Amino acid sequence: MELLTNPLSLSILLPAAAGLAIFAIPRENSGALKGFTLAASLLTFLISLRLWSGFDPGAAAFQFTLDQSWLPSYGINYFLGIDGVSLLMILLTTLLMPISVLASFSYIKENQRAYYACLLFLETGMIGVFAALDLFVFYLFWEAMLIPMYFLIGIWGGPRRIYAALKFFIYTMAGSVLMLAAILWVAAAQHAATGVWTFSIPALYGGALTLQAQFWLFAAFGLAFAVKVPLFPFHTWLPDAHVEAPTAGSVLLAGVLLKMGVYGYLRLAVPLFPQAAVTFAPWLAGLGVIGIIYGSLVAWSQHDMKKMVAYSSVAHLGIVMLGIMSFEPAAVSGAVLQMVNHGLSTGALFLLVGVLYERRHTRMIEDYGGLAKVMPGFAAVFMIVTLSSIGLPGLNGFIGEVLVLFGSFRVYPWLAGAAVAGVILSAVYMLGMYQQVVFGPLRHTENKILQDLNLREWLYLLPLLALIVLLGVWPNPFLKRTLPAVNNYITLSKQQPAPPPASVRIALDGEESK
Repeated sequence: MELLTNPLSLSILLPAAAGLAIFAIPRENSGALKGFTLAASLLTFLISLRLWSGFDPGAAAFQFTLDQSWLPSYGINYFLGIDGVSLLMILLTTLLMPISVLASFSYIKENQRAYYACLLFLETGMIGVFAALDLFVFYLFWEAMLIPMYFLIGIWGGPRRIYAALKFFIYTMAGSVLMLAAILWVAAAQHAATGVWTFSIPALYGGALTLQAQFWLFAAFGLAFAVKVPLFPFHTWLPDAHVEAPTAGSVLLAGVLLKMGVYGYLRLAVPLFPQAAVTFAPWLAGLGVIGIIYGSLVAWSQHDMKKMVAYSSVAHLGIVMLGIMSFEPAAVSGAVLQMVNHGLSTGALFLLVGVLYERRHTRMIEDYGGLAKVMPGFAAVFMIVTLSSIGLPGLNGFIGEVLVLFGSFRVYPWLAGAAVAGVILSAVYMLGMYQQVVFGPLRHTENKILQDLNLREWLYLLPLLALIVLLGVWPNPFLKRTLPAVNNYITLSKQQPAPPPASVRIALDGEESK
């Protein structure tokens, strides 16, 4: 059966099946719960490696496609496929999941069966978003992954977890409702133009939409994705969600979920509504740059390490938005690479903050100092990840930022110049935090007995460190696989919508078009 032989489909179905199967394990058997979840997530990662090895870097078409009829009366199919961008996002997802599971072994003490089931269901939703080539299926996965994340924050989060979970859910759901209405509008327009119902994303590219309709539809899709990025000023849910979420929730939220907003612009909002996208692009790029400056300044003022890293995500994703809204090959390629880089670096930062929190139950910067004396291994890893986050040459954060700034300068020179200030500010607040936490005297007696990284912590940090270095010195294999997708994105952004048949009238915006 193709559903089980196609590696893309199998990588979606396996975590969901494992999430259901985990309830057959007695809740008292903590070791079996952890081992089963880790094995399922590792197997999913190994399956995703088949996507990497079998992917043709020179092909412009979607690969590993699966098209199964689901609701034929409405043209809804279980349609999957990937290009270079979705390939990297799926690999990032399947890599961070076993790391998140390992990081949870000593942190999660209660309701472990439900917790690990939520992680597995979340993985299915995240992979599904990146693999879906049917608008309706995309929306189902988009909504489905909100539910386990809501529970991860609301049940296993910090003291203000209910507030943070509700805020996260309401913000994202509000944008999603508008996107659902826009999806139905697009499908109805295509049906009116061709007489056929379809939700196929490739088939809807270049559809028959008037300019005014494109503006309204882009606004609906764009708002849903702006909340998810999160783009300034729709970012206020993010710090609360990050601070209250358990460590694994923060890793997956920063590493994967935030990228879904950018991915939505790349896959849907811009290619479906290119004329509106080109009009809105300077404004979205400008909001991205505001987010860079604002996120950096607010991060600089934080005393909570986790909140500082959360606000730094607003700044880093602002750079990504500047890149994709430049419609310039180098900038878009750098933005895609930076999506991966941010997932690795920020995910590692949240893991390291989690290591300290498990030992001291505080995230305040002033509660530390001099940790290099008692935790030299931690200090070394923390330094590499910090330098990666600020874009040190030779580490992964550098090449993505340089490509974005280089490419966007050709299109928005003033915005690119302002973005450089954010890059400088990131070095100021990240190095300042590192200096206060790791160097100086051991001011607090509680810190003198802290244990260095243990074997389990080394196991989930070393893969991230290896990729941080690999992407810094040899990014070409990753850039090569995304190049056809980047070129398609730029080509689609310049397309003119095909006129509908003369016999068909569409009145989407109050004006009839023949």
